[in-house]
Order: sequence, then structure tokens, then C-alpha cells
Amino acid sequence: MTRRSRILCACATLALLLLSSAAADSADVVVLTEDNFDKEVGQDRGALVEFYAPWCGHCKKLAPEYEKLGESFKKAKSVLIGKVDCDEHKSVCSKYGVSGYPTIQWFPKGSLEPKKYEGARSAEALVEFVNNEGGTNVKIAAIPSSVVVLTPDNFDELVLDETKDALVEFYAPCPGSLGHGLINYSSFLLLSVMQTYEKVASAFKLEEDVIVANLDADQHKDLAEKYGVSGFPTLKFFPKGNKAGEDYDGGRDLDDFVNFINENCGTSRDAKGQLTDKAGIIETLDTLVKEFVTASSEEKKTVYGRMEEEVEKLKGSAARYGKIYLKASKSCLEKGADYANNEIQRLERMLKKTISAAKADDFTLKKNILSTFA
Repeated sequence: MTRRSRILCACATLALLLLSSAAADSADVVVLTEDNFDKEVGQDRGALVEFYAPWCGHCKKLAPEYEKLGESFKKAKSVLIGKVDCDEHKSVCSKYGVSGYPTIQWFPKGSLEPKKYEGARSAEALVEFVNNEGGTNVKIAAIPSSVVVLTPDNFDELVLDETKDALVEFYAPCPGSLGHGLINYSSFLLLSVMQTYEKVASAFKLEEDVIVANLDADQHKDLAEKYGVSGFPTLKFFPKGNKAGEDYDGGRDLDDFVNFINENCGTSRDAKGQLTDKAGIIETLDTLVKEFVTASSEEKKTVYGRMEEEVEKLKGSAARYGKIYLKASKSCLEKGADYANNEIQRLERMLKKTISAAKADDFTLKKNILSTFA
């Protein structure tokens, strides 16, 4: 099989995986349904609505541009950016004369009489249209990438670092000689992979011991060949204990990647990058906490000393969690049995406020660990 054939096979296989998935959702784009459409649209703000079908190739191609649009207008209170799945909510799409996908319509403030958008399907063109119709002056949002770009200069330093787990995508565009249709098809596939992979990287961007990276295997052929890469995209996992690299044979959906990293890297995050209620929990320290909470005042000091010994053995992220256990233990000794519950309630109030992702991580870790003392 020639190199070109291998690439085609890889692209075709990937297509089957990707085409079974719905278009990617963005938290900044409002999902409209038969139940909420009239409550959200035609009210006290203008609305741009995309009517789409999950299987539609043009809709998938539009998805990242529409996400940029949603990101750009997320703070504009006078404009709503929404979308309707016409496979699920046929009555809504039929009501507004939708017969092809994607159809984009503008609903002025206070009106359910739409104006069809006929412009280019780029974030820049859509932002300009919404600004003109909605009287806003929003600039296109630049969404920084969380994927680490690898080159021969930084590959060994990052991927072969024994203190880090690394997931690496080796990618290359399909050959230009395959014809216009296949070029577009390959570009669509590559874009779809990049969308999911970007979400994976974003979900784990605060994990110091985890690297989600990619390498242009066309540009850096020697590195790709060194690790036995012959088809694209190829994903390899370089855990702390095996820097020869292991083939990633899991699913290509966001949840598949998230579950894989959590299971293999000892992390506890969901697809949105938020820590789960298991984050920070260390089994050996958990056992000591159970002794601590039932012990007498004098016995508590002895258990605390044993905790200190266990924490000294921890490395990496676990060492950070161990310090939280010690601080919680010390506070319980000084402030009494009610400390843990009172502090958990305070942290829960803080987590409901608008705070940075790093702060949310800190508060969640403390809350999770304190819950073992409650």
C-alpha cells in the first residue's frame, strides 16, 4: 500500500467515526428547542439563529465559525446567538420555512418575523452582520489554542519528560494531488479532529503533569518515522513510565479522550475541564482522616503526625493535595469539629460566583478534601 493510500484509508476510517457525531456544541451558543424558542427569541434582544442538521457537512464546516461568533457575543446582552437542531425540532424549523441546511436567520428585538442571512459563512462576516442589525460594536473574539505545538526543538523536553504524561497527535494534510473534492473532504476531516482535540487540550490545560500536543508529521518527517507513524492522524500516548510511546486506540469523541486521560494520568476532570468530586482525594490519606475524625484530641495529634509522614512521600500533584489535607487537619484541631462543614458551605458559595478557572480548581480541591473530614 502506498503512502497516499494509507492516508486515504486513515481519512476514510476517521470519517466514519466523525460523521456519527453531532456538530460540536459551544457553551456560548444557546441551544433552542420547541420548548424554549419563543421564550428566548423575539423578546428583549435581537437573535441570530442557525437552523442545522447534525449530519449536514456544511453545518459541520460552519460549526467552528459559529462558535467564534458565540464567543464574540457572549457578553453582549442585547444579542442572542442560538441554534436549532432540525432533526430534533422539526416543527420549529418548518414554522420558519427552513428547507436547507444550514439556514441562518436574524430575528429583530421583539419580533418573530425573521430576515434570512445570505452572506459568507465566516465568523468575521457574521459578526459584521449582527453588528449592523443589532446596533452593536463587537469585535471578533480570538480563541487561543491550548494544544501544545511540537517541533524537533521542544519534543524531547516536553514529551520525554519523565514527570509528565503526554498525548500526541501526529497529523498531516492529505495530498493535494488527490483532487479538489478529496482536498475539501480531507480539510473537513482535519478540521473536525482539530475541534475535538482543542476541547481535550482546553479541558486539561490546568493540569501541570499532562500535555496535550500535536506535531505536523509532513513538516517533521524524521520524528514521525522515529515513532513508527505511517498514517494520519496517529495518536500516541507517552506516559511517565513509557517514553517509547504507546498507540492510542480509543474512541475519538471528547468523552473518550477525557476518560482515557483521567484513567491513565490520575486526573479527575469532566469534558468542560471542571474538577469532579473525586479530584484531590488520596486513598492513604483518606484512611487516616477516618481515624482522625473519630480520635480523641490527643490521638488526633498522633494521627496528624502520621499524615505528615505520608505527605512527605507524595510527588507532583499529589504533594499539593497532601498539603491541603494537612492544612484541613490542622484547622480542625484548632477550630473544632464544625470547621469542615462551615468551610465547605463557604467554598460552595464562592464557587457559585464568577471566578477564574484556577480559583475554581483551588476551591473544588479544598471542598472535596474537606468533605472527608465532615
